[in-house]
Amino acid sequence: MINRIRETFNRFFQPVQPLAAGVYTFNAPPEAALPYRLHLRIEPDGNSILIINASTVLHLNQTGTEYAYHLIQQHNEEEVANELSKRYRVSKEQARQDFISFRERLMTLIETTDLDPVTYLEFERVNVHERRLSAPLRLDCALTYATPHPRAVGSTPVERVKRELLTQEWQTILEKAWKAGIPHVIFTGGEPTLRPDLVELVEFAEKLGMVTGVLSNGYRFSEHKFLTEILQAGLDHLMIVLDENEDYCWEAIRDSLASDLYVTVHLTITSRNQHRITEILNKLVELNVKSLSLSIEDLSMKSMLQQVQEQAFAHEMSIVWDLPVPYSELNPISLELQSEGIGEYFDGAGNAWLYVEPDGDVLPAQGKTILLGNFLTDDWTKIWQNAQALNQNQA
Repeated sequence: MINRIRETFNRFFQPVQPLAAGVYTFNAPPEAALPYRLHLRIEPDGNSILIINASTVLHLNQTGTEYAYHLIQQHNEEEVANELSKRYRVSKEQARQDFISFRERLMTLIETTDLDPVTYLEFERVNVHERRLSAPLRLDCALTYATPHPRAVGSTPVERVKRELLTQEWQTILEKAWKAGIPHVIFTGGEPTLRPDLVELVEFAEKLGMVTGVLSNGYRFSEHKFLTEILQAGLDHLMIVLDENEDYCWEAIRDSLASDLYVTVHLTITSRNQHRITEILNKLVELNVKSLSLSIEDLSMKSMLQQVQEQAFAHEMSIVWDLPVPYSELNPISLELQSEGIGEYFDGAGNAWLYVEPDGDVLPAQGKTILLGNFLTDDWTKIWQNAQALNQNQA
């Protein structure tokens, strides 16, 4: 049976003026059975990127964009049928059924855990390697390079950062990012929970409409008061960098998962823990961890990384390759970037995401020390042009 959505997406009866470019958002009401958030960023050509709960990115052509737009605007079936039948020369009943089918399939994607939209829903997921975007999908903000415990020299690049931005300066950056069409921000470090304004910044970003994440070693997420406050601020997801020797880290994983927060755990395979990796992985399984990020201490461990990945799949864990890892002596991001051939690693640096250092300087990604500008003092257009020029030169 021919997929009705795909059939509709491929209709081109006549050129149709696209919807206005911009970002449109929808938050499910409190009474909804499953909380979810949609961000629709319409490009000038009428195509769009639909981001679902910051975990699934779909690329929609002009017709699919219009269905998503009407869904976000909460237009009823009759309104959609009237509008689409005029614009695309189809019957009202055809337009109505296509919209219903689109809505049902999208809700299936929202409500089903670990569902692959490429193979099941037949949506085209955006390839961040090949597609040129009008703005990044995500901004990684390193609030501080400070860490809870003394680290080895060079574990964080503090020598490049002259000062840390103030709360109001970070708020200015978040506003600029939102106006530029960036829907997703991740607060990282160093250890971002050492910033006393982290909860305030999460709340500010949420009020703008952004999806928010935090990358932490769990340092304060084991504190009930802090966890409650940051959840109330609206935090959407968390990645905990596992230090298997720290009790507070395990406690943070357990408490965060119990709070229904979407949690990814980052595990670095090292010469010190490689003989206990199976034991560590089994402990994560017992805690019901469903999302895992992996890196290795050096490239000689690539085969072990593959083995751990296969073990994780056997436990029905999903593997995340495109989230940054906080600077720390245990997490050499430069080595992880060299391991692109392992698993499904996406290098969207400078296109799908950008990285902001504690003083506002913008890099393509953590570990890629090419200065694109300063997010606080430079015009966004200039920063983005520099990023796109870099991508073209490296293509």
